[in-house]
Amino acid sequence: MIPDYQSIMLPLLEFISDGKEYKMRYVTDELAVKFGVSEEEQKELLPSGVAPVFYNRTAWAKTYLKKAGLIDSPKQGIVIISKRGLDVINKKPSSINVKFLKQFSEFLEFQTTKREEEIESIEEQSIQTPEESLETAYQKIIGI
Repeated sequence: MIPDYQSIMLPLLEFISDGKEYKMRYVTDELAVKFGVSEEEQKELLPSGVAPVFYNRTAWAKTYLKKAGLIDSPKQGIVIISKRGLDVINKKPSSINVKFLKQFSEFLEFQTTKREEEIESIEEQSIQTPEESLETAYQKIIGI
């Protein structure tokens, strides 16, 4: 089963917690192994057919961690844990999700670019990435 993007956040941060730079593609492949995502599941595409679901969810987890200042991306496709990310890892959180990330002002600033009340409550409860939510909404509109 493919994990939701919020479930990927902590394992992603833990994986890069040694302070080395990693290619995001490598991190995604290693997380697929950690979560037991089969090769078939790794090939499963979003309804649009544009991107694989697991890759998309990992990318969104990375984006949210970056917006909260827990990781840096010194070059495209490269990630490294930040000092704040190390501080978080050292506190040994049981999980990292949207609600957890709201403690960081940079993440809140990122969030306020959206319609706050509606979207924040949906995101906290959602297992879909924002892109998947749009895909689902689109599928409902066209009646599939």
